[in-house]
Amino acid sequence: MNRRVWLVPAAVVPIFLGAMNCSALAPVPDGGPRLMAHRGLAQAYDRQGLTNETCTAARLLPTGHGFLENTLPSMDAAFELGADVVEIDVHLTSDGHFAVFHDWTLDCRTEGTGVTHDHTLAELQQVDVGYGYTADGGATFPFRGTGAGAMPSLTQVLTTFPDRDFFVDLKSGDPKEGEALAELLSELLPLRTGEVMIGGGTAPTQAVLEQHPELRSLTKPALKSCLGGYIALGWTGWVPSACERQVLLVPANVAPWLWGWPNRFLQRMEASDAEVFVVGDYGGEGFSSGFDDPDRLSELGEDFGGGIRTDRIDLISLALDR
Repeated sequence: MNRRVWLVPAAVVPIFLGAMNCSALAPVPDGGPRLMAHRGLAQAYDRQGLTNETCTAARLLPTGHGFLENTLPSMDAAFELGADVVEIDVHLTSDGHFAVFHDWTLDCRTEGTGVTHDHTLAELQQVDVGYGYTADGGATFPFRGTGAGAMPSLTQVLTTFPDRDFFVDLKSGDPKEGEALAELLSELLPLRTGEVMIGGGTAPTQAVLEQHPELRSLTKPALKSCLGGYIALGWTGWVPSACERQVLLVPANVAPWLWGWPNRFLQRMEASDAEVFVVGDYGGEGFSSGFDDPDRLSELGEDFGGGIRTDRIDLISLALDR
């Protein structure tokens, strides 16, 4: 057979694949970036050399505001600034409630001591969540006293903001915490119009999904399976089943490796009922850093229609003119 006959189809294949994965040929999502405020409007801290043992409250950086993470005022402020979703951290208390607080222990951020979940909700709501913040090695504590009694319960959060969207991060790996959260959500979700997404420990997240499979979720194994599979075979248009109904955190330096980024990728994820949020670069902190530098917004494109998860909702919302 004439070789020229074969050359025509061979030339068409890369053109076809290029067009199929071309972002410019995909529709631009409506509404502009959807913002997730990590822990509400929070205080910034120095991230250099962080370990799992680092007390971040002792690394305070200037922010120009007085709000403390994971408190009702910080959530309200984040929504006022234009946040579409607020991510909060929860621990199951010793008496069966969920306290909204990040740290595994009380020793860094409060005047209390011991493991957070070993305390009752009443005990936790007596501590000062601003007690340990310092920018000068302990010479001064600018927020001491301002966070007294400010640790909310998850029930308080979801009933105070019934029409707002939240991502609930389970800080434990205990499936019993997921079972308890599923039971609580069965009571609260019918009273709300805002969406609740869940994530964190794989076992408790799966326990929640067994009772509430309609919720979007995030676990590291599912995230890596989704993005890894898509990077390998997404050029065909295939989307891994691990992506379905997921909250996908996409590091900014990984995003260019995703076939059809951004618009074609976002279109495919929307078809899988997944929601995408760009975060900081993948590196030493894994997927935990926020997309916090307004100068980097240009990397996402002028018409970027995905989500942005940030620790600095004050800076990003201002840059986007929210």
